Amino acid sequence: MPEPTFEELIQAMKDAVGVLQRAEIPFVLGGGLSAWARGGPRSEHDVDFLVRPDDVDTALSAFEAEGWETDRPPEGWLVKAWHQNGSLVDLIHNPASGPITDELIERAPLAEVMAVRVHVSTLEDVMVSKLAALTEQEPDFGALLEWTRALREQIDWNEVRARSEASPFARAFFTLVEGLGVVDSPEDVSAVR
Repeated sequence: MPEPTFEELIQAMKDAVGVLQRAEIPFVLGGGLSAWARGGPRSEHDVDFLVRPDDVDTALSAFEAEGWETDRPPEGWLVKAWHQNGSLVDLIHNPASGPITDELIERAPLAEVMAVRVHVSTLEDVMVSKLAALTEQEPDFGALLEWTRALREQIDWNEVRARSEASPFARAFFTLVEGLGVVDSPEDVSAVR
């Protein structure tokens, strides 16, 4: 099956919002579409929603009741639902940065994304989550660099640094983006004040 188009991803996002709202499950738009909604590059891969771990079973049942194919992959930090157009919707409940909490959901601002009002993950939460997901098997900074270049003025980099400092991959990322002049180093920021 060919990769879904961006328009098909957007349709899947809109339909998934409806499923989650009808099931009265609190959720946040995350991942690439949340970055795109704020001016980042278009996400062509899938739709990510963040849900609390306690809501996963209810969410899967709601998608199944509306005819979506679903799956519980062995990774254990997300579940999947496929739109009729082939687009993948990931329901992420326990990413590498930690389980989805009420606090994360509450701090996500409400925004209009393609005529749908939805809570959208903060860019700081997106960056911390993506940095936490980097591993020796997948040390790819490509998407993060793209997002950083497009969204750098909108992100509180001190918060991202503080929340991700335990990760050697996050430290390497900051060395890279500071060296490229994309993000100011903490010393540069304090010198300006």
